[in-house]
Amino acid sequence: MEFIFVIFILLMSVVIHEVAHGYMALALGDPTAKYQDRLTLNPLYHLDPVGSILVPLIGYFTGGFIIGWAKPVPYNPYNLRNRRWGEALVAIAGPLSNVALAVIFGLILRYMPQSGTFNDSFFGLIQFVVYINITLAVFNLIPIPPLDGSKILFAIFPVEWLRLRDYIERMGFWLVIIFVLFFWPHLIPVIEKLFAMLTGITF
Repeated sequence: MEFIFVIFILLMSVVIHEVAHGYMALALGDPTAKYQDRLTLNPLYHLDPVGSILVPLIGYFTGGFIIGWAKPVPYNPYNLRNRRWGEALVAIAGPLSNVALAVIFGLILRYMPQSGTFNDSFFGLIQFVVYINITLAVFNLIPIPPLDGSKILFAIFPVEWLRLRDYIERMGFWLVIIFVLFFWPHLIPVIEKLFAMLTGITF
């Protein structure tokens, strides 16, 4: 039962993440996500068989960190009014939505009374909400394609560095794999520290 709730929390968190991208793109002048019916919280419109189901299953049953993703919400960067910073603003909207969820539920954990059987179960689920959303925000802010942090990084690249961007994007998948295998464990203490700061609960 716990596994089902964890997967549901992860799924809804990545859906909110993607919808935030779509609404930011719409606010900046690109209606692509709206026309493709992706500005909805219905997870059926966002499910990715690998990122939404397979990867979380592997992470849960192997004792690793549970991470996942939904189908990226489409947008056309050429429709964005702010051509210089538009992609970065669309990119950062996703992690910011996860930060907002982590803060809201983190404050609930910190300030609401925690007693009784019902409350114990309820607050256990909220802990998952906070931890998963902190993890999603940190993971997506890594400046490696196709993660959101790369779009923010590329926004400050000089125009003459476009070839370097193309090369990095072609290598992005392997760079993410290398990062997860060798460097991600070093970020776990950072995530746990942020969790403790928000909730007052330490590991």
